[in-house]
Amino acid sequence: MKFSENWLRQHVPTKASRDELSATLTAIGLEVEDVAALGDSLDGVVVARIVSTQKHPEADRLQVCEVETGNGTVQIVCGAPNARAGLVAPLATVGATLPGGIAIKPAKLRGVESFGMLCSAKELGIDPDASGLLELPTDAPVGTPLAAYLGLPDASIEIKLTPNRADCFSVRGIAFDVAAALGGEVLPLDAAPVSAGSDAAMEIALEAGPRVPRFTGRVIDGVDARVATPVWMAERLRRSGLRPISFLVDVTQYVMLELGQPMHAFDKDKLEGGIVVRPARAGESLQLLDGRTVELDGDFLVVADGHGGRGERAVALGGIMGGSETRVTDTTRSVFLEAAHWIPSAIIGRSRRLGMHTDAGHRFERGVDPELPPIAIEYATRLILDIAGGVAGPLLDVTLPGQVQAPQPILLRRARLVRVLGLAVADAEVLRIFTALGMKVEPLAEGWRVTAPSRRFDIEREEDLIEEVARIFGYDSIPTATPAGALVLVAEPEARIGELALREQLAAHGYFEAVNLSFVSAELLARWGFEGQGVPLANPLSADLAVMRPSLLPGLVEALRHNRARQQERVRLFEVARVFAAGNPPVETPSVAIVVSGNAHAEQWGEPSRALDFFDLKGDLDALLAWGGESHRWTIHADGLPAWLHPGRGARLARDGQTAGWLGALHPQLAKALDLGPDVHVLELALEPLLARRLPKAQPVARFPSVRRDIAVEVSDEVTWSRIEQAVSGSLGELLVELRLFDRYSGKGVEVGRKSLAMGLILQDASRTLTDEDADRCVRQAIAALEQTCKAKLRG
Repeated sequence: MKFSENWLRQHVPTKASRDELSATLTAIGLEVEDVAALGDSLDGVVVARIVSTQKHPEADRLQVCEVETGNGTVQIVCGAPNARAGLVAPLATVGATLPGGIAIKPAKLRGVESFGMLCSAKELGIDPDASGLLELPTDAPVGTPLAAYLGLPDASIEIKLTPNRADCFSVRGIAFDVAAALGGEVLPLDAAPVSAGSDAAMEIALEAGPRVPRFTGRVIDGVDARVATPVWMAERLRRSGLRPISFLVDVTQYVMLELGQPMHAFDKDKLEGGIVVRPARAGESLQLLDGRTVELDGDFLVVADGHGGRGERAVALGGIMGGSETRVTDTTRSVFLEAAHWIPSAIIGRSRRLGMHTDAGHRFERGVDPELPPIAIEYATRLILDIAGGVAGPLLDVTLPGQVQAPQPILLRRARLVRVLGLAVADAEVLRIFTALGMKVEPLAEGWRVTAPSRRFDIEREEDLIEEVARIFGYDSIPTATPAGALVLVAEPEARIGELALREQLAAHGYFEAVNLSFVSAELLARWGFEGQGVPLANPLSADLAVMRPSLLPGLVEALRHNRARQQERVRLFEVARVFAAGNPPVETPSVAIVVSGNAHAEQWGEPSRALDFFDLKGDLDALLAWGGESHRWTIHADGLPAWLHPGRGARLARDGQTAGWLGALHPQLAKALDLGPDVHVLELALEPLLARRLPKAQPVARFPSVRRDIAVEVSDEVTWSRIEQAVSGSLGELLVELRLFDRYSGKGVEVGRKSLAMGLILQDASRTLTDEDADRCVRQAIAALEQTCKAKLRG
């Protein structure tokens, strides 16, 4: 937000110097980024008029001008391209010193005497424009000191605002904070209602529901659109970073900067029928004021007129920019002024989708006072009538019942204020701070009941009021004290593995830890098939960071892609963080994810290179599960796979029958969409089931030997090893110490669609030595269980 220092002081008179004002703004949270002094050394510079011009006899680009100074005429040699008879421009008289240190003395230029210098805005230090002389209005009083005429000296102050302080996107919004911090008072705004001089009106219909709960307008007939923007208004716009265009446009910009309410002026004669505020239609197009034509959809809102039918023609892009077809021009005679309240969620992200940025959209995205529209219309109407003439119609104010909520009172407890700040602020000071900020305060026995003005969206709870007291009272006034209290040592539960230990274990397996933002783009989630699963942000940093991630994998795979694009052929990354699901409040779930690509092992001479596959990543998973000592509670299934996982090279992971994650290669279509190869494998698990650990117990060394029996069975390719393990262990119970898979075969001698698995049964009894009959009986039981549950067939 950029504004004129003098403009601010007009609303809140203060004796504070410019440096004190800047320091105060920064101290109360309105960080000053730049202060550009304007017109500090303009003594001897006056308003002058060029009476006549002649070509310089010795130079083609110079002119000899007779200039009226209000105290006679002087001869000036000037090389500006716009120097001409009748031009009113600044003149630095002999003896003046300009801001750049240029001392004005009598001089001879190519043999012709010159007694002063006609100046550009850059030479005066009030604008970077050096293309020619600063052209002043023709009615500017000749001989008047330029500083007095332009309201100088002044300064252009630019502050950096946080998204929660949308109220400070106006001079008056800043004035309330300055008044509270410097002990001043904001002067009342002269926005008295304008009496209607005609019955001119337009029908207004709101068809966008709660997204546009208020729309205010007024018809003004008989305006003079050619009238020049007053100097004081034009200068304030310039010092706020805006170029004056024409009066009817400038007045809406001026009111926006002063009050914070974006407005738009339509040429009423170009509007047909009434005004309808509605969602845009799919495929609808609109030519904007900047000349571009945009294609819209139902996510946008438009202001439409009755051209060809009710709400048929869009004439403005709601909350962002007006349309070119109904803009005001020099021929405009009737104006329809519009000021509406668009809620932030209806505007957020729309400008970025169109690749544009507007002052109106910037404000509506952060929130504008819903009580401002009629005030802004009245204020702008008075300015137009005073400067451009005309006759105003009645104020048209349409509000949806129950959609504009009044601020609710908040209780601030005195004891709570003392506890949070660490000091007692006098009741009178607390009352003064809230009153200066424009809040209504009711003293109570236990504190205060405070009602924030409608412009302060950020005041929602008691802590917000405490923050207001702290920042205005001054953080530097709050004493620094070391917190007292004993530290409580909490024992880490032995039945849970620490997250740090998990990170160290993954690093020991050759993985690098990645840290990604918790925000991703909705477009990226759509590619993964996560539409509607993320938690959208109300005020995202950008369109690419608009949704809280429902999974770690999209961001982690983007990190892998980033590394591979920089010639990293073997990438192994992991991340331990939270994912988010919709809820009130959103549900946060700690998770761990792994992405890998490239060779299974780093390049070496000891063994040939081999591309990483599903079983390499599964081996690392097995190591993590065994680390917790409860791998028997985990099972792997081929069903229930998400859309982003390869259907033939993926698996669902479950713990005690409950899905806990997924493992496998990316789906080929997704890998292609992300510009990745087929060798990217991923793993994502809920963190808490992985960190659960079985407490170790001492066991006596077995006194009796173990017995091994090997069997080979033929099963369908669809039968997983976990099903075979469950069948065998369920049939043998405690006698089965270990089940080892030592061979897998498919091919000649085995039917298509089936596989041969050879496994070793390690049998042992803690109370006696197993006999051959015992071992043979166990083998028969295992084979019977496999035949019944897995349709297995024993191979000879």
